[in-house]
Amino acid sequence: MLRVGIRVLIADDQAMVRQGLRRILESQPDITVIGEAADGVEALAAAATTLPDVLLVDVRMPRMDGIEVTRRMAASPVTRAVKVVVVTTFDLDEYVYPALRYGASGFLLKRSGPTLIIEAVRAAMAGDSLISPSITVRLLKHVTQPSPALPVPVEALTPREVEIAGRVAEGRTNADIAAELFISPGTVKTHVANIQRKLNVRNRVGVAVYAWEAGYAAQIPVE
Repeated sequence: MLRVGIRVLIADDQAMVRQGLRRILESQPDITVIGEAADGVEALAAAATTLPDVLLVDVRMPRMDGIEVTRRMAASPVTRAVKVVVVTTFDLDEYVYPALRYGASGFLLKRSGPTLIIEAVRAAMAGDSLISPSITVRLLKHVTQPSPALPVPVEALTPREVEIAGRVAEGRTNADIAAELFISPGTVKTHVANIQRKLNVRNRVGVAVYAWEAGYAAQIPVE
């Protein structure tokens, strides 16, 4: 029987890792792995050919690393719509920040476990984002002051959009934001789309990164 649902391409230079991720994802009735790639060049070519819904990509790979793959995916009109989730052993800042800036819809550590990996794929498909909790904490600690070199928005955000962008940066879903602001989830979705357009970012992660650096996010107690 042909499976339908979220179509995923896996890119990792270790065959055992690819097999493990395939088993995790295909244990779910709504996810199908449509292909694998052993390096970044293969990943780009496969993504352009198969147009998966989500690309699960490692950082350290031969010929082209996952960060460059993420950048090129976002820059190409052919693959721009493909959601990219970075899954890696290394949570170094030199990987995290470029991946998010280039439009990754998620950044997970391989030790995150099956449940988080599955949820990251579903979140990316839904237009949301999922970042490993330990990385999120570090991002919030790092961005304590507004950045002096923020990109200039295409159009200024309204006060309501600033408020919503701040909540996106705090990891709120559309439903969460709607409940807090007493508006409908559909209205939140429209606001988020307008914010992405005005900031010229690819997804909610881009909104979050900008909001963190602009100081829009509320101060969250971090242990």
